[in-house]
Amino acid sequence: MSGETDLIKLYSSRILALAADIPHLERLENPDATVKKRSPLCGSTVTVDVKVKDGRISEFGQDVKACALGQASAAVVGAAVIGATREQVEKARDQLKAMLKENGPAPDAPFDGLEVLMPAREYKNRHASILLALEATAEAMEQAEQANCA
Repeated sequence: MSGETDLIKLYSSRILALAADIPHLERLENPDATVKKRSPLCGSTVTVDVKVKDGRISEFGQDVKACALGQASAAVVGAAVIGATREQVEKARDQLKAMLKENGPAPDAPFDGLEVLMPAREYKNRHASILLALEATAEAMEQAEQANCA
C-alpha cells in the first residue's frame, strides 16, 4: 500500500496544476527548427518549435502528449524558455538529468521550477518523459543555430 501512497504523493497538487496549465501550446508558423521527441518506455511525446534571434529563443511553441510529470516539466520549460540561450537550455537539461538520476540539485534559474519533480527520482520509468521538453528544446536550438549559420 505504501507504493500507492508514494505514487499519490508524487502527483502532488502542484504537479497537477502545472500539467493543467502548460504555456505556449500553440505550434509556431515558420519556426527556425522543430523537434519531436518520444519516450520509448511510455510513449509520451513532445514536439517543440523555436524561433531564435541573437542566440536566444524569441518564440516557442510545443505540443505535449505526455503523462502528468512530462506535462509538468513542459509547463516549467514553457514558462522559462523565452529569452534562454542554447547554453542555458543544455545546462538545464543536464542538471535535470543529474537531479533525477544522480540525486543532484534542481536546475539553475530560470529552470529552477523543475525542482517540483524531485519526488520522481525514485520512478526511473518516468525520467524519459520528464526530460523530453528540455531534450527537444536543446536539439531545436542546435538545429536553428545550424540553419542560421548556413
